[in-house]
Amino acid sequence: MKEILIKIIGSYYNVLSYVSKPYAADKALYLFMKPRAGKINEEQSDFLNTAFQEELKYDNLRVMSYRWLGSGQTILLTHGWESNAARWKSLIIALKKKGFNVVALDAPGHGKSGSKVFNAILYAEFINVVAKRFAPDIIVGHSVGGMAAALFQHKYQFAKIKKIILLGAPSEFQDVMKRYTDMLGYNHRIVSQLHHTIFERFGNTPDSFSTARFLETIESEGLIIHDEDDRIIPYNDALLLKNSFKNSQLITTKGLGHSLNDVSVAHHIYTFIGA
Repeated sequence: MKEILIKIIGSYYNVLSYVSKPYAADKALYLFMKPRAGKINEEQSDFLNTAFQEELKYDNLRVMSYRWLGSGQTILLTHGWESNAARWKSLIIALKKKGFNVVALDAPGHGKSGSKVFNAILYAEFINVVAKRFAPDIIVGHSVGGMAAALFQHKYQFAKIKKIILLGAPSEFQDVMKRYTDMLGYNHRIVSQLHHTIFERFGNTPDSFSTARFLETIESEGLIIHDEDDRIIPYNDALLLKNSFKNSQLITTKGLGHSLNDVSVAHHIYTFIGA
C-alpha cells in the first residue's frame, strides 16, 4: 500500500510539473523536508520527563533540550530523521550511571521542537544554540543528526568539543536527494528544478552539502560506526567520511541495520570516550 501511495504522489507531481515546474519542485522539496513521524509518545514522554527540560530559541523557533546531570564531561546527543531525543534512552541511562552530564535535543519539526520542516542546515543552528548553552565536550550524532553535527562544528569550530561520534551518518546530500527522487520516480523536469530551488532557497547546490567535506576542517577526534547492512545510508558513505575525517577511526558492524541501537555499539562508544 505504501509503495502504491508513493507511486501515486510521484506521478501526480510529474503531471504537475507540466503545469508549473517551479511549483511542482517546491511541493516535492516540501514533501522531502516534512517529517511524518518523530512526535513523542507516552512511553517516551515518561522517560524524557526524568530530565531537566529547557526550551531554547532559534529565530523564534522552539528548541527543546533535555539534560541529565552528572559530574563528568558533557555529551550532546543528536538524533536522526523522524525520531526524537527519547531514541537515546538506553545510552542515556548507561551514561548517567557512568557519571556523564548528558544533553539531548529534539530536531526541527521533531519531538517538542518547532518548525514545520526539517533540514540539516536548520538542525545545525539548533545544535549551535544548545552547544552555546551547555558547552558539550563530546557529540554523538545518528544519521542526519551526524551530518548536522558535522556541519555545526565545521561552521562554528566549537573549541570545547574534543570528540565526535557519527552513527550511520550520510556523506553526500546529493546522494540522499537522488534516492528520494528515484523512490518517487520524479521526471527530469522536477529533478532539474529541484537543484535550482535548493540553490535559490539555501544559497548552494545539493553537491555542496557534504559531510565528508565538513569533516576536512574538523580537528576533533572522531569515531565512525556504520553497519554493512544499512539499507538507508550505504556503507560506502562511512568510507567517504573516514577518508576525510583525518583524526578518526571506523568501526564496521554487521546485521544491526541503520538504527545501530545495540549494546555492542554502546560499548564502542564507552571505549572511545574513556567511560
